[in-house]
Amino acid sequence: MSHYKNDIDATATLIAQHGTPWVAINPEYTARMRAQNRFKTGLDIARYTAKIMRADMERYDRDPSQYTQSLGCWHGFIGQQKMISIKKHFNSTDRRYLYLSGWMIAALRSEFGPLPDQSMHEKTSVPALIEELYSFLRQADAREMGGLFREMDNAREASDEVKAASLQKQIEEYQTHIVPIIADIDAGFGNEEATYLLAKKMIEAGACCIQIENQVSDEKQCGHQDGKVTVPHEDFLAKIRAVRYAFLELGVDDGVIVARTDSLGAGLTKQIAVSTAPGDLGAQYNAFLDVEEIDINNANESDVLMVRDGKLVRPKRLASNLFQFRKGSGEDRVVLDCITSLQNGADLLWIETEKPHVGQIKGMVDRIREAVPNAKLVYNNSPSFNWTLSFRQQVFDAWQEQGHDVSAYDRAQLMSVDYDNSDLAQEADNRIRNFQADAAREAGIFHHLITLPTYHTAALSTDNLAKEYFGAEGMLGYVKKVQREEIRQQIACVKHQNMAGSDMGDDHKEYFSGDAALKASGKDNTMNQFA
Repeated sequence: MSHYKNDIDATATLIAQHGTPWVAINPEYTARMRAQNRFKTGLDIARYTAKIMRADMERYDRDPSQYTQSLGCWHGFIGQQKMISIKKHFNSTDRRYLYLSGWMIAALRSEFGPLPDQSMHEKTSVPALIEELYSFLRQADAREMGGLFREMDNAREASDEVKAASLQKQIEEYQTHIVPIIADIDAGFGNEEATYLLAKKMIEAGACCIQIENQVSDEKQCGHQDGKVTVPHEDFLAKIRAVRYAFLELGVDDGVIVARTDSLGAGLTKQIAVSTAPGDLGAQYNAFLDVEEIDINNANESDVLMVRDGKLVRPKRLASNLFQFRKGSGEDRVVLDCITSLQNGADLLWIETEKPHVGQIKGMVDRIREAVPNAKLVYNNSPSFNWTLSFRQQVFDAWQEQGHDVSAYDRAQLMSVDYDNSDLAQEADNRIRNFQADAAREAGIFHHLITLPTYHTAALSTDNLAKEYFGAEGMLGYVKKVQREEIRQQIACVKHQNMAGSDMGDDHKEYFSGDAALKASGKDNTMNQFA
């Protein structure tokens, strides 16, 4: 924010032009309100954050240690508190984003109540959450800057010009809480026109990055559940193009598209792809179908028949009318999905895997990069993985292969608390700690996210509070485990009235009413106990 003084001067000139009717308007107060509301529309935000994300992608290409991270959100307050915490602990929001999880919208935001991640929730709740997240982030800016303005006023009243100048410099160089949001559009909530219309709403709400998956929209499943059904490439590419058109129509020319493939765990397809020439994209998709050779005389009326390598074959079709892929073809399908998506307008990839394993991801990315050298991934560091068990088993297998004595460990029982202090467990924790950096360096992962972190932290903290408060600890269960820790750790929400905007309201009352303002922040405000 470098225009604070210029805004004061410009507003003073404007007020002078209007003469007496505007004489009570304070030009500095106007400049403050403008500074606290830097982003007027969602499109302003989308254009601003798209540039951040593109710059971060270029930086990662030069140095893979410069990967980015985010945490999933299901409410504006959650996103706001994450960014406030990041600024407090790291003095910067650099390379730290937010993730909007379709799973959490389904589970926590639908008017139907909690739903599974199957695109049954209202699609309008997706842009509504984007708008809500940015409303809370803008409020975080306004709240923090309001504090700086009040400090500057106090310094001026005390004739401390040095401190006042220092605070004005902080205001001029203020770093916003507004960061990119990677927003989940599921499988597009319908056909390509439906995808385009929803993408427009998401971009207008502020989304600079939209993630779309190659599942069938009306058969969509969570990426870590069974029963996933993919679509032929041309169907998916039409939706990628629909999202790009939405970005371009709205003037977000550098909007980012993440193409997600669920093919690694998806063994089914609803359609046989159209093929007009040998080896075309449709033919490549169909080549993965599980088929059986058949004599035409043994065919049934409802059979779908194909010619493969000069032989008549029948794709295996289930009672659900879905067709089955060959077992073991998942990685090959992922590689084809990713190359095709990048060559047809996607910017980043998302490969949904069944476990967090750097070697597995690297193997696929190496093959993708043979065709697209700068291919980059967004990766789901999912709570659906049992990270402890997976990495302990990875260490066990590596040690066994290296000839280490692992007789003290039962591979099937490595989750046991009995192993928590073992050498194997410590090595597994080291690998978990370094997973993101290792995967960024070795497997092309530009962005690491956790989809559902606050779903789990809210459940854990609520369980602990309920156990203490309704148990023997009573009120001490809240005071000791919550409020006292808020005070000790300087959590801004300990002053919950301030966080909800009470002090900003007082500022505005003073702007509008002067000495007649009835303010809430006087001596009887109990929040003063936390000064």
